Amino acid sequence: MNNTLSPNYLLRILSISCLSFLLLCACGRPEVDERFAVKGLDVSRYQGAVDWDLVAEGGQHFAFIKASEGREHRDIAFQANWTGAGRAGLRRGAYHYFLAHVSVEEQLSNYIDLVKLAPGDLPPVLDVEHIGNLSSPELVSHVKDWLHLAEAHYGIKPILYTGLNFYNRFLAGQFDDYPLWLARYDNRDPVTICGRPYQFWQFTDQARINGIVGNVDRNVFSGTLQELEAICVPYPHDEQQTATAK
Repeated sequence: MNNTLSPNYLLRILSISCLSFLLLCACGRPEVDERFAVKGLDVSRYQGAVDWDLVAEGGQHFAFIKASEGREHRDIAFQANWTGAGRAGLRRGAYHYFLAHVSVEEQLSNYIDLVKLAPGDLPPVLDVEHIGNLSSPELVSHVKDWLHLAEAHYGIKPILYTGLNFYNRFLAGQFDDYPLWLARYDNRDPVTICGRPYQFWQFTDQARINGIVGNVDRNVFSGTLQELEAICVPYPHDEQQTATAK
């Protein structure tokens, strides 16, 4: 029996191993998923029709849903996603995509007209990814204005979403009073230059889950399910007692 492996055979084995590794990464970084108890996703019209019951049955606890962008744009799938996620029992949050060159007041009005939060919903979310033609101080000022006005309207501190590099470059240390949702597509946790911990981490945009055709962003929450519920819009006292009793 010849125990010598040919170079071609070894090359085939190496190729298969590399392909398997790449496919594993494309499946949504299972190493990250396994480390966190509270899991979620974020969607927009690009995910098409979502079967939210299957999403919930697959172990997802929360969903961020695109609502609006800039002055006038509204995601055409928002109402279907918002209703479906709620009916399936997920904690749902609605995000606004911030355009630096558009009036803060007009952007907030667009969001408020569309998004009606109820007890148990996640706070409003501001998605900040571009500085446009603003200076860093101007961007910080505009973002603070949106967050302050949204907090005054909804009575709860909004969540700030951005990429790790963008946060470190433009926003670090400026929004420590607000829950932070960071994007970093890696197996390593996002680490901010100011030492600020994240509450939510978007760790991949290549996940596949039941109920959605194609890729979807996946997220984790840094705490427990009870801690997630604690940052949601509160129930009136009597309703909270009833919910706790159940």
